[in-house]
Amino acid sequence: MLTLWSIFVESRHLRRIVGALVVFAAIHALGTIGYLIIGPASTSVVDALYMTFITVATIGYAEVVDLTGHPGGRVFTMLIAFLGIGTMTFMFSSVTAFMLESDLNRAYRRRRMQAKIDQLSGHYLVCGAGRIGGYVLDELDVVGLRHVVVEFDHASVERRLEQDPRLLILEGDAADDDVLKRAGIERCLGVFAVTGDDSKNLVVSLSAKQLNPRVRVVARVHDPRNVAKTLRAGADEIVSPDFTGGHRIASLMIRPQMVSLVDELLRAGGPLSVEEVLVPARAMPLTVGQLGRSPEWLLVAVRNGTKWRFNPIEDEAIAAGDVLIVIGSQEGRRRLEQRVAA
Repeated sequence: MLTLWSIFVESRHLRRIVGALVVFAAIHALGTIGYLIIGPASTSVVDALYMTFITVATIGYAEVVDLTGHPGGRVFTMLIAFLGIGTMTFMFSSVTAFMLESDLNRAYRRRRMQAKIDQLSGHYLVCGAGRIGGYVLDELDVVGLRHVVVEFDHASVERRLEQDPRLLILEGDAADDDVLKRAGIERCLGVFAVTGDDSKNLVVSLSAKQLNPRVRVVARVHDPRNVAKTLRAGADEIVSPDFTGGHRIASLMIRPQMVSLVDELLRAGGPLSVEEVLVPARAMPLTVGQLGRSPEWLLVAVRNGTKWRFNPIEDEAIAAGDVLIVIGSQEGRRRLEQRVAA
């Protein structure tokens, strides 16, 4: 009963249908009473109700209540017909809207969304649409990266779609290989395993790596005992919200200006940010000096595999596969990418 009541409260079309039925019943009651008063003494309740029904339904049968010589009765019939036909039209339109709102609409929406996902390539999967997943989505939106959300909870899916109807989101278990394939795991660049369950994030990391060994996986872990397991399962990076939160609280007390600077540099959409530029495989070897200097970007470090070279000197070589860590604007990043690819 509670479930039925919640459906009634949430669906405005269902409320309209119930309201139309109440008005429809009231019109029949009014018509029955009216025809009993207007009609001859021999008019029964069934005759009056039947007269009302055929008037509202526009069936067109012969009048069972004799209105000959009773102009007021015919005016009353026109009034009942007007109210009844209008109520029936409203009720049937509400029924149609309710059907589209439920299964038919959801099925159409799922097919349309799946067709859009099938066309994606080079996107990101966000497995989990909770608080952490919401922050990840906000960041991806600001940067302008395409993404698909996988969420098991139906209420969370509907809430996300209400906030952003254009969001590509699949309702299903991200630990299921079939769901990941529907989300385009073979064609994506990265996976965020950010559900609230460590064991599920572990399985997502394992499944993602098995289906696409080249994909990068960042997983959320609460229990420190699950960090090593999740890394062995295939996660490239682990984030613990509890550890990160505690470290940030301490840093804000001990070195607040440094934290403010890092926040500004990591905030997407700001005037300056920390950016990564991958030197493509076809790039010609060059040095830091040959790369040149620019007011639009500042080279902070060069990474080759696991080796870091901070504040590189001008004679430092830059080769294909290196990752340049720079502080600069988006335009500066684009110019640097063009420079290393030349």
